[in-house]
Amino acid sequence: MIDISVTSLVKSFEIGNNILDGLSFQVEAGERVGILGPNGCGKTTLFRILTGALDADEGQVTVAPGKRIGLISQLPVYPDGWTAEDVLQNAFRHVDAVRGRMEELERQMEQDSSPALLREYDRLASDYERLGGYETDVAVNRVANGLQIGATMRAQPFASLSGGEQTRLNLARLILEDTEILLLDEPTNHLDLRAVEWLEDYLLHFRGTVLTISHDRWFLDVVAQRCIEISDGRAEFYSGNYSFYLEERQRRFEEKRKQYEKDQAKIEQLTRAAEQMHLWAFMGNDKLHKRAFSMEKRIEKLSRSEKPKEQKKLSVRFRERAFSGDEVLVADGLKKGFGQRVLFSDLSFVVEGQERIAVIGDNGSGKSTLVKLITGDEAPDAGWLSLGPAVRSACLPQLVTFQDDSRTAYDSMLWECRCSPQEARDRLAAFGFRGEDVFKPVSTLSGGERSRLKLCMLMGGDINLLILDEPTNHLDIVSREWMEDALSDYGETLLFVSHDRYFIRKFATRIWAFEDGRLTDYRGSYDEYAAWRERQSLFAAAEKKTPEKVQKKTEPRPRGASPEKQLQKLEKEISRLEKQLAELDREAEEYATDYQKLMEVDEKKEALNTELLALYEKWEELST
Repeated sequence: MIDISVTSLVKSFEIGNNILDGLSFQVEAGERVGILGPNGCGKTTLFRILTGALDADEGQVTVAPGKRIGLISQLPVYPDGWTAEDVLQNAFRHVDAVRGRMEELERQMEQDSSPALLREYDRLASDYERLGGYETDVAVNRVANGLQIGATMRAQPFASLSGGEQTRLNLARLILEDTEILLLDEPTNHLDLRAVEWLEDYLLHFRGTVLTISHDRWFLDVVAQRCIEISDGRAEFYSGNYSFYLEERQRRFEEKRKQYEKDQAKIEQLTRAAEQMHLWAFMGNDKLHKRAFSMEKRIEKLSRSEKPKEQKKLSVRFRERAFSGDEVLVADGLKKGFGQRVLFSDLSFVVEGQERIAVIGDNGSGKSTLVKLITGDEAPDAGWLSLGPAVRSACLPQLVTFQDDSRTAYDSMLWECRCSPQEARDRLAAFGFRGEDVFKPVSTLSGGERSRLKLCMLMGGDINLLILDEPTNHLDIVSREWMEDALSDYGETLLFVSHDRYFIRKFATRIWAFEDGRLTDYRGSYDEYAAWRERQSLFAAAEKKTPEKVQKKTEPRPRGASPEKQLQKLEKEISRLEKQLAELDREAEEYATDYQKLMEVDEKKEALNTELLALYEKWEELST
């Protein structure tokens, strides 16, 4: 069954410039589809047309009868004084209407118990139970906890919340409404890792249809079953997740490039042949003119094929400052809080040259505050922090500012970087600022464009400690890839705060994870950290059975192998199972687009984890 059908959709905001130009696609019921394309290609415009907030100039949109569409990017205006809790409860307004009618009937039945009233009441009671009326509080708490909407936020006026908090709250409301078709426009932008993982799990079990616009490549890999790329106002289809899309797009590009080269070679061959035939025709064979004209028509058709365009790679490199000494950054006994709330205390670490550290954790756990302590924008409440004597640092903050927002991007480069006009134009071009774009006032740039411009400025400095606070926020996929290309060639120390798991996985060699005021310092890649964290969860689950293990320790051990040999045997068995789990993780990546295979792999992993947990319990019992 088709949930959404889009046929020959055309939309323009300027005469002669169609942002959508004959867009057509269909989405089957229950599909999860990623909508891809650079900023400005028409993705959000498409969503607004699907919800009826915007009219198309031409074409047709059909939604399956009876299906409700919910859009996450909408920030509706609620009545004055409404709290976040009121917004959450508004998701059950249809349930409340049923309950209200039931209460009205209950009052009437005190005076009149006619069969008609009883029948209506029974029907409404059945509807109320079917709609989950007795479980609304449980549903609200489950979704609110998953998206980290705590009791304090739920009591606040909706108007006083930040844009990110309002977006999160709106997502929770849509989920609670049990909408059949979800349109998600950048749903992960304001969510931390834990909330994103919760959302991914929810969508994987969601029985309805999902269309998501996202620049979070990991999220698209997990959630999307297929991708639709909007290119030049039309749709390109890819029958897999983001990783499949990347490979398939490159394959199609190579195929088009080879076909274009063949066409050019054929044009050259036919041109020479046509010229020769015209020459021979002048020597007395008029029939050769017709053959030459036929060739020229074929040449005209072949000439219409356009050369496929490939995204330009960054040509600018960071200028690095020679570093002497081992210690880049040292901290001891750091403590920081605001008011009665202590973010972290007794924080100590040493950062050495050429390390790449990812700082992760929940929103509000202290990540950005730590960055401000390092840059000197905040002072610690206790302890100290020091940069090495030869260290020169630079920081790309979340909120990017410039000396004068009224200046153009070009003038800002000249004033703040003290570079030549030609160097300014070259560096701006490498970051996508070309033509008239360089003369836009900084105040008119989007958040992503401001981040790109600031990074472009930083790249000209002699720095050996680069600090990035949420560097990929507000950047589309192309801009993220540009940034990654630049950072790949940066050989000095990199410290960055991020929720972008694709970015973290690519760069991190050390993980700092904030949780409950503590900092876990893990030396290794993000994949290794994730595997370690999963093992810690298994240990924690095993520890809950401590009373049983104490009881077991009082029982005499059976005769046989010594405890030491039993431990060795258990450790070998644990190592064997861990290798099998790692192999299954690789299979899960290989079958990322095959839902049936993924389910089989997950079942095997669950069985192995159960077996591994039992072995951990035995190992702990013997070791104690």
